[in-house]
Amino acid sequence: MGIDPIVLRDQCKRTLERTDFPELGRRIEGKVRDSYVAGNRRTLVASDRISCFDVVVGTIPFKGQVLNEIAAFWFEKTASVAPNHLLEVPDPCVTIARELRPLPVEFVYRGYLTGVSSTSIWRAYEAGERLYCGHRLPDGLRKHERLPAPLLTPTTKAEHGEHDALSSREELIAAGAISAEHYDGVARIAARLFAAGQAWAATRGLILADTKYEMGLADDGGIVVIDEIHTPDSSRYWYTDGYAEAFSRGEDPKSLDKEYVRRWLVEQGFRGEGPPPTLPDDVRCEAARRYIETYERITGRAFEPATDEPLARIRRNLRLV
Repeated sequence: MGIDPIVLRDQCKRTLERTDFPELGRRIEGKVRDSYVAGNRRTLVASDRISCFDVVVGTIPFKGQVLNEIAAFWFEKTASVAPNHLLEVPDPCVTIARELRPLPVEFVYRGYLTGVSSTSIWRAYEAGERLYCGHRLPDGLRKHERLPAPLLTPTTKAEHGEHDALSSREELIAAGAISAEHYDGVARIAARLFAAGQAWAATRGLILADTKYEMGLADDGGIVVIDEIHTPDSSRYWYTDGYAEAFSRGEDPKSLDKEYVRRWLVEQGFRGEGPPPTLPDDVRCEAARRYIETYERITGRAFEPATDEPLARIRRNLRLV
């Protein structure tokens, strides 16, 4: 398995950066996905854009395909754990889903004391904070250490181009962003999903360190998982092998997610403020290789790259031509 480096380098010239399919309905541009809403259906197109520190910093070849296909894998695998919005996957980069009313909160589940962003639990802990998103943390923990218990740490859901803000159950309920009933319902679902994700990842030689869930409400008030689940964009994956040794030496665990790009940006002095540095093709290709390896590790399937021009292919597969 794996992918030919020449194919990766060549695909850098054909990444899916922006979409425009008015035939699909009202367009909503996210950081990575472009959504088209018509009636009770939402068409989600996973672009190759990569967002770090809530800023789009460039494109990664095959990233949209990897995200879309990993999300589909997990939606199918966890369908018995929690209902989700998936209806069909007509193209490597496209998901057709039920249109639901999204809750205005992102639900981050953390299993380890880690992270490099300004809102990460490690950055807060390192600065001396011991109350994080409403959770009391003990003294004496080390970077990348497994938390005594996984924590649900919500953030507000920022508008496109803005930064998400850390919050807590109490703050969100007091602000009227979500009801106590819905928050607690989400908390129960997220706990089950995170446990299922960690258990499967362990069988594949990976640690699911943390992840983000988005939820929506059906017409009957039921809570449904939307957007994506356990992808390298929404999650942090480490190799099981080598984690204990790296932790004992105070080193970063070897990862299989966009943390590689985040760390490269930090090395250039970028943490989300001002214009981002241009990603060199070497960085883009290495990030793509990691995304593809994550897909193959998680699913156990060989990645089959869709190398044709993506906009024309999507139009064909969605019968828009």
